[in-house]
Amino acid sequence: MVDIVNEKDEVIGRCTKSMAHKIGLLHRCIIVEVIDSKGNWLMIQQSATRQEPGKFVSPMGGHVRSDEKLEDALRREMKEELGLKDFKFKYKGTCIYNTFVLNHQENHYFIVFEVYADQKPTLSHEAQSYRKFSPDELQKALQNSPEIFGNAFFPIVKNLYNHLLH
Repeated sequence: MVDIVNEKDEVIGRCTKSMAHKIGLLHRCIIVEVIDSKGNWLMIQQSATRQEPGKFVSPMGGHVRSDEKLEDALRREMKEELGLKDFKFKYKGTCIYNTFVLNHQENHYFIVFEVYADQKPTLSHEAQSYRKFSPDELQKALQNSPEIFGNAFFPIVKNLYNHLLH
């Protein structure tokens, strides 16, 4: 079950995740940008079974369960998707990502955190590989090769890391 929210992140209902996706209801997702002690960004390349195979995306994205605390969702998803248990983190901000994909409307209220970690990730089935980008490399790739990134990364960059676009 997930909480259905409005654009102010106020809970207005709840339903299953699949129902929220099926009819395009806005619901919460934790997104994490992992940054190491040298300032490098960890990006994962989505596996062939994901909605944007081969594209680089934020290394962790997961649904917040109904009534789940954000920090609990963050820790659960970090362990599931990257095998990381011990890390520092900081809240970065929010944005909405609304797109039609895989024959349904996905309407996500992204809650973005930065995680600071140097550990090597243990990738889940959702990723085929990973790469670390220096801030300069990330900025240049966003400007010169935006097609290598998944669509969900762009509202995060536009709303919370706009300096990477210039």
